[in-house]
Amino acid sequence: MKNFILILTLFLGIGLQSHAQDDDKKDGGRLQALKIAYITKKLNLSPEEAQKFWPIYNQYAEEVRKSQIEIRQKNGTEIEREERMLAIRKKFNGEFLKALSNEKVNTFFRVEKEFNGAVQREMMERRQQRIEQRNNRQRQN
Repeated sequence: MKNFILILTLFLGIGLQSHAQDDDKKDGGRLQALKIAYITKKLNLSPEEAQKFWPIYNQYAEEVRKSQIEIRQKNGTEIEREERMLAIRKKFNGEFLKALSNEKVNTFFRVEKEFNGAVQREMMERRQQRIEQRNNRQRQN
């Protein structure tokens, strides 16, 4: 029970922090909270691991976010984006290893890709639904 309360407290703190940072973005805070919950569930972190992991993760996520913005602003290529992401992952791999086992670090990177892929699929499905709805309305008019 203590583990659950500690983890819940960490999530609320992280969630509130990310929500405050994302007030100007439509669903950024909610999406970040879902990502944190997904990662936590998949990694099955102990309270000690969570205490060490989440501050490192927050630094990692901020660096990823800044990198994505820079690539977008300069109209970078997909190759540049992937190279930059790989460099960030390599850099933080050592940091994550200070908090988690090698197995959990590998699981984290895999789980993060799974989550991002699921988000992309969901966005594409919603976009397709909007297009279909728009086409249906045009046909009716």
